[in-house]
Amino acid sequence: MRIAIDLTNSPHVPIFAPIVRRLRASGHDVVITARRFAQTVELAQMHGLDAHVIGSHGGASRLGKARAAATRTFGLWRYLRRLHRERPFDVAWSHGSTDLPLACARLNIPHVTMFDYEWATTMHRTNIRNSWKVLVPDAIDAARLDQYSAAGKTVFYPGLKESYYLSDVNLDPDIRTKLGIPDTDVLVVLRPPPEMGLYHRGHGADHFAALLDRCAREPETSVVVLPRTPDQRARVVAAYDSDSGVIVPEQAIDALSLLDVADVTVSAGGTMNREAVALGVPVYTVFAGKMGGVDEQLIAQGLLHQLDDPESIPLIRRDRSAASPDRILRDPATLIDYALSGLA
Repeated sequence: MRIAIDLTNSPHVPIFAPIVRRLRASGHDVVITARRFAQTVELAQMHGLDAHVIGSHGGASRLGKARAAATRTFGLWRYLRRLHRERPFDVAWSHGSTDLPLACARLNIPHVTMFDYEWATTMHRTNIRNSWKVLVPDAIDAARLDQYSAAGKTVFYPGLKESYYLSDVNLDPDIRTKLGIPDTDVLVVLRPPPEMGLYHRGHGADHFAALLDRCAREPETSVVVLPRTPDQRARVVAAYDSDSGVIVPEQAIDALSLLDVADVTVSAGGTMNREAVALGVPVYTVFAGKMGGVDEQLIAQGLLHQLDDPESIPLIRRDRSAASPDRILRDPATLIDYALSGLA
């Protein structure tokens, strides 16, 4: 088969990297496109993905987003049309891309859309209408998808998407040393709120800032901040000196290996939180928007905690004496079957 995959945000890279490797190992032709946003392009290069870069993010405003989306959708359509004429695509696959479904609808290419947060209504109405199949975790109540007319298209997969791709990841046990983090320090990994996300604007910022201040004051504590944008990075760098224990990487790093050796993780976004759950790392969320079914289930299971008081998080070394970490991993081949089954 010939398969198109679009990467529009940095979390999409680790999702699709093992999928691409498995598809190509099975003889399939995979064409990858990427949007220049956050560390998407840099991470794609780090994972050895030969992505063709088309377009960039439109910023925080609705108008900027709309303009950038229209420009990128046209560019993506034009690029895929040329390749489709040379050799037709059998299917396209993306996680939350609003550009690929529209381009594929015009080219009559079946598209598989994935998501695991059901309340991004504008995105889902567009993507589901223009997709052949909708792939979501079984923690999401099917009734919540009725507003998108998803009946007949939806396929539910068990567990977290992170559990599938993390089983194929080679983690670097020396990542602490490479970042200059002492072995005796408590390691905290923080991911700021996605300030440019329309469904999350303004939520969680106060708790995040208070926790960062607390970590900077604590002795024998190192905190790695993984900004989403250059502006976020500049603000954190300006606020904390080199003696604070606050580390802000200058470029994209192996965040999965970093999470694996962390003692605690705090993020407003869902992907990093669920990666921490899959790796068995204590994790807190500062997300204050409308809670999705996946997070609701993880909180009910005691695998994810809501951050109500930054002073309440125990900053202690995680017990690593167990023979094997308490990880939740699944076979990526299963996810590929869920996505591509039904194609001729």
